[in-house]
Amino acid sequence: MHRSRSTKPDSGGCAAENTGLRNWENARAFLEVARGGSFRSASQKLQVSVNTLRRQIGEFEAETGLKLFTRHADGVRPTKEAERLLAVAKRMESASFDLLRARNLDQNLCGEVRLSVTEGLGTYWITPRLVELQQSFPGLLIDMHCSMRPADVMRLESDIGLQLTPPETRDLRVVKLGRVHAMPFASPDYLARHGHPRGLQDLAGHRLVLQVSEQIDALGFARLFPGVSQIGLVSIRTNASSTHYWAIAKGAGIGILPTYIVSTKTVEPVDVDLHFSQDIYLVYHPDLAKIPRVRLVIDWLGETFSPRRYPWFADDFIHPRDLPDGAEGLSLAALLEATNVSEKNNELRTKE
Repeated sequence: MHRSRSTKPDSGGCAAENTGLRNWENARAFLEVARGGSFRSASQKLQVSVNTLRRQIGEFEAETGLKLFTRHADGVRPTKEAERLLAVAKRMESASFDLLRARNLDQNLCGEVRLSVTEGLGTYWITPRLVELQQSFPGLLIDMHCSMRPADVMRLESDIGLQLTPPETRDLRVVKLGRVHAMPFASPDYLARHGHPRGLQDLAGHRLVLQVSEQIDALGFARLFPGVSQIGLVSIRTNASSTHYWAIAKGAGIGILPTYIVSTKTVEPVDVDLHFSQDIYLVYHPDLAKIPRVRLVIDWLGETFSPRRYPWFADDFIHPRDLPDGAEGLSLAALLEATNVSEKNNELRTKE
């Protein structure tokens, strides 16, 4: 009897030809579930449903022939076999980002640059100066994301990150731009009504305003007042720098602000021998610095936070009363104004 030739590989023969991974999205799903420790957190990160993630993980398990996760009370954990895949999946992710970076290697100053920055620096320091940069390069679109959570520059959440905590990965270029110093401030109206505290111990008799976020714990309440309830002592607690500033400026209480904010004249420093300092880090991928428009913004940020021009960003704390009346011929108040920036800088260049 004639037998047709089977198309299936013989069990004793060679393995079928490996055609490569069929779907990178399944590997990406595996990576995010492993990072987040649960399907729910990964679904929020990837913006897909939990059912879609479960299907992707099932397909990836079928393709790799491995059981990838075990269930636990607090979520899921990678199996020992899956842990061996994590390093490979991370390299695949990095390679995919390299492809996207290569696609953006143009040679002009037109296009989009994504900048992530803390809300306070973005609102009160960068934006008034950013207008002039954009006017000089009208083809440049700055997409500025203000958040107290540092962006993941390595995973292309932003082209450039400006943050108060350094990233953990070693594959990024990290440059210390300067240091932001902060101390207690209050509005003149509040101090007129409640008096000036003479020391840290007097703060317990005042109303306090707190900013607490991922990169900032303004005032460090738990350290200053161990075991003390915030109820009755703290009037407003927020995660937003703008809300924090306006609460202080409108007389809600005493709160921590950066020293450069003094020039608004709506708040004044409170001397209780207390100040804080945090380094400012510029973070970017070395490949992105090869793109002219990104390089332009990187260099511009270096000048915008130059301690030489702006002494309040130097390493050493300078009390606001000891800051110079001007910086390179411009008054401190003028440096914080959001209008007529180009005219003032033209004035500066004329003096030089």
